[in-house]
Amino acid sequence: MAAQADFRLVTIVLANNLGFMTEREGQGAPLIFLGGTGWDLRQRPNPMDSPLVEDFDVLHFDQRGMGRSSKPAGPYTMADFAADAVAIMNEVGWQCAHVVGYSFGGMVAQELAIRSPHKVSSLVLGATTPGGAGGSSYPIDAFLGLDPYERAKRGLEIADLNFTPDWQAANAEVAEQKVLRRVMRQTQYIDEPGTRDALVAQLEARSAHDAYNRLDRIEAPTLVLAGDADGQAPMEAQQRMADRIPNCELKVLAGSHNFIVENDEAYRLIRDFCLGQQ
Repeated sequence: MAAQADFRLVTIVLANNLGFMTEREGQGAPLIFLGGTGWDLRQRPNPMDSPLVEDFDVLHFDQRGMGRSSKPAGPYTMADFAADAVAIMNEVGWQCAHVVGYSFGGMVAQELAIRSPHKVSSLVLGATTPGGAGGSSYPIDAFLGLDPYERAKRGLEIADLNFTPDWQAANAEVAEQKVLRRVMRQTQYIDEPGTRDALVAQLEARSAHDAYNRLDRIEAPTLVLAGDADGQAPMEAQQRMADRIPNCELKVLAGSHNFIVENDEAYRLIRDFCLGQQ
């Protein structure tokens, strides 16, 4: 196993014939964090700014098509994304790791745990769904054709069940700020070469995600974290996912689809669960 990092290391890792921009920091057991749709290491905060680095050797990276990683031509599949994560783990010398997947990253994490169970010490699935008969996340690819402001507003209304028209009317200034922050996040790097096409390829892989009938192959102890106001990853689908996975528990937190940055308890639960599996 590679030496544990005790500083932040930002570097390109070559794996699966692609280059992946990675960040690594912390001390302790290996933990790989798989982020959501369009996540980019340049946008903060991210898991590298979380308390996880106090207890784990954390590796986070721009997945294929995202950020400063390679953007090969599509189509992409969940199997591709899972194979990328395994290849990166192998390149840094990790035999296995705690795997945390959030939103789209949770779909990748399911595929990884099904296909490569020997690589997963424990599994945390946040704000994600199993697809297929278990239920899918909201088809946010439907918003791609909207102008940036409307896309951000509609996305917020789905991601946060409390972001209703009535709430927006009663909190107009705060609501406007939320929408504008989402616009900036979604458009900040969109004009970089290959980014738009890669986003479409990622969303197509997301829409095809279906791990439900294979979830019983997951061997690692698993924690499912769900936000009580998350309309993007429906609670019913997350419950069915948790019921299907052996040795799995579901915890519901106050918050939207973005509860990981809204609720301080999220990272504490991830930390405690992974430490408990060592």
